[in-house]
Amino acid sequence: MHALPYWRLSGYYFFYFAFIGAFSPYFGLYLQSLGFSAWDIGLLMSQMQLMRLFAPYLWGALADRLGRRLAVVRLAGILSLLGCAPFFMVRSFEAMLVAMALLAFFWSAALPLVEAVTFDHLREDHTRYSRIRLWGSIGFIIAVMGTGALLDHVPLANLLWVIVGTLAGILACGMTVPDAPAHPAAGEQPLLRRILQQTRVRALFAACFAMSAAHGALYVFYSIHLSDHHYSKVLVGSLWSLGVLAEIVVFFFMVVLLRRFGLRRVLLLSFAAAVLRFLMIGQLVDWPWLMVVAQLLHGLTFGAYHAAAIAAVNRWFPGHCQTRGQALYSTVSFGAGGLLGSLLSGWTWDAWGAAATFALSSLLALVGLLIVAIWVRAADAEVSEATPVRVARKTNR
Repeated sequence: MHALPYWRLSGYYFFYFAFIGAFSPYFGLYLQSLGFSAWDIGLLMSQMQLMRLFAPYLWGALADRLGRRLAVVRLAGILSLLGCAPFFMVRSFEAMLVAMALLAFFWSAALPLVEAVTFDHLREDHTRYSRIRLWGSIGFIIAVMGTGALLDHVPLANLLWVIVGTLAGILACGMTVPDAPAHPAAGEQPLLRRILQQTRVRALFAACFAMSAAHGALYVFYSIHLSDHHYSKVLVGSLWSLGVLAEIVVFFFMVVLLRRFGLRRVLLLSFAAAVLRFLMIGQLVDWPWLMVVAQLLHGLTFGAYHAAAIAAVNRWFPGHCQTRGQALYSTVSFGAGGLLGSLLSGWTWDAWGAAATFALSSLLALVGLLIVAIWVRAADAEVSEATPVRVARKTNR
């Protein structure tokens, strides 16, 4: 019987998302401490989304050519750790932009390959994936809480050492994960272009693009927004963690919720929650208990939304097209949508201020809501008992 390397895979997810927990909420604050403008910060942070547009495909092609997925994962781990060194030295915008682009290019390479290895180890028992992936959420929470508490007592520059530690953990775990034989999908391969011509598919991708763009201001400026309103760093970290906890709870119940209410209703509720959430963050930041409510809505605006989108892609891209469908979903939403959201929020933050920036996020979520309401029909979005629901969290927090 094939032995599942549970702890080695779980350890990789733990450190991978611990990096996100240390980097995403606090690196914008670090850049602000260096004197960069909001536009500069938005452009610098957008490199994480920009590289996701093409880097995973390039690294994946290299892995396919070499036939050694984990060798590429380990190489990416080494280069990511080395790529962090320039941050200790650079201070100019141009040098920082190059450093961010290099780190993002190397770091974005590994997770799609590790996901493929994980599912090959699981073989047909995909239900155990959530038990492995859960350690990624735990890593994120520990990192975001621990880093916030640390930065309340030490200079922000020490954030770089925390990031180095998480990257070292990624590399160490990547060195221990064993490979597994790939399991090609059976059956006739459908034509991808015919799937992409379907109205429901185009509508879903357009709505997902809008949702990720709406989250751009959150991922780049949320910590800065709270800090500007005198929230301590440990409280900032607590609010980030609360959102992840809400996401975890929703993930556990998504299979039941999708089968009871259907994809369309879940998507509509998720987009409606995003409209409300971003208005609350922008307009009601001085009310901490309302910020708690806004973070609890993350369970819908990311957890439920992402699980429903994944389920739709799994159903609408059958056979060999499923992998490419998931890649397109990631590229269009987290890559292109996230990139637009980061750049747009960087411009509006300086030009219009925080309230208007998050109002724009709410408007983008409303656009996505209307797209789903008009072009995704209930019959298109039914979930049968056979519909697989694979939940995988986004890597650009």
